Amino acid sequence: MKITREKEENRQVWLNIEMEPAEMKEALDESYKRLVQKTDVPGFRKGKAPRVVLERHIGKDRLLEDALDNLLPQAYEKALKEQELEPFASPDIEITQTDPVVFKATVPLQPVVELGDYRSLKLKPEPPHAIGDELNVMVEQLRRQHGSWEPAEGAAGFDDLVTLDVDSQVEDKPFINQQGVQYQLLKNQSAPAPGFAEQLVGMRGGEEKEFKLQLPADYAQAELAGKEASFKVKITEVKQLRLPELNDEFAVAVNPEFKSFDGLKKRISENLKLMAEDRARREFEEKVVDAAVDLSQVDFPPVLVETEIDRTLEQQARQLQANDMAMEEYLSRIGKTGEELREELRPAATKRVIRSLVLGRITEAEKVAVKGDEIDAELDRMIQGASEKKDEAKKQLDTPQVRNSLEQILATRRTVQRLVEIAEGPKRAVKKAGGSKGAGKK
Repeated sequence: MKITREKEENRQVWLNIEMEPAEMKEALDESYKRLVQKTDVPGFRKGKAPRVVLERHIGKDRLLEDALDNLLPQAYEKALKEQELEPFASPDIEITQTDPVVFKATVPLQPVVELGDYRSLKLKPEPPHAIGDELNVMVEQLRRQHGSWEPAEGAAGFDDLVTLDVDSQVEDKPFINQQGVQYQLLKNQSAPAPGFAEQLVGMRGGEEKEFKLQLPADYAQAELAGKEASFKVKITEVKQLRLPELNDEFAVAVNPEFKSFDGLKKRISENLKLMAEDRARREFEEKVVDAAVDLSQVDFPPVLVETEIDRTLEQQARQLQANDMAMEEYLSRIGKTGEELREELRPAATKRVIRSLVLGRITEAEKVAVKGDEIDAELDRMIQGASEKKDEAKKQLDTPQVRNSLEQILATRRTVQRLVEIAEGPKRAVKKAGGSKGAGKK
């Protein structure tokens, strides 16, 4: 066979491979021997039909397809050896002609990562942001959760809860028809149609109203998208949320563990502070990793990004399936094709691939290792976190694949921590002052 190395870029090599007629004849002969043993040909015992009869029965294309299925992998392996190539992933093979047989192979090569001087990184973490109004927001959320709905004499307003009967049509066909349904009037609510809640504001118990609304172009039911819906609504009751007073009794209602409102606020403040510190830590880690990536040069085959996009789409599909929705329906709702969604995911996928390659190379440079007992401990945490059937969880999780994945996760986590330590620099030592009960900074 003739092998031409056409070009090499983006860590890919393009090979043009032309098979010799003798090689193709031998492959077709072998294909005939295989297929004649598996094919029932009328008038002949299995394995005894002449080649010309078998070709008429199954078609020459079927014989050629079988020959190529066996010939191309062998030819590809020979081409790799001749060109002294070590592929990083499976190739993309395209048959360009069949007489003579010529195919192109795009060979992905090992990524190349040239680390910058990441050990010279010096960055200062931002202090956790002040919780400020978050405390009041959290208290107000708890207050609303423990509020009670009570009948209101006045007109319905936003945030009120109404009981209503609704009769509606789209193009004289039934749309939403329900009696005694409860509906909270929230601003910019999209269900059952944008503007529905706004139409009910100002209505009182016993009042009726008719109105029309335009359904959005991306409405879940595609056959109704963009059409006009006619509504007839009767309000039977209006309720307002009565909020509890912020006192010790409220604190006990939230959790009997608290004996006072001040105690509740203190716990909320502590939790918000921990959350702010955790958020600041994660943001600093992202900043440090981004800085290490910016210092590095990375060259990799595009197949890595395609694989990452595939992984993301598979994850999305599982999440959609858990909510009884197929990917096709989701694409219809967001008004995108599968290819458009792939392109939308590409920038983030590319960033994840680059970060992963750089972190992997730093893991090697820093000789980061994860011990078996550390993996065991992480597995135990995962198993204990299972809500039920811990034995079943252990069988599913304690596999070589999961252990390898955990090893990579733990190694990456430790590598990020190492980068953070480098970026922060040596911390000031704290020691006891001689003869003093206190502590002073050196």
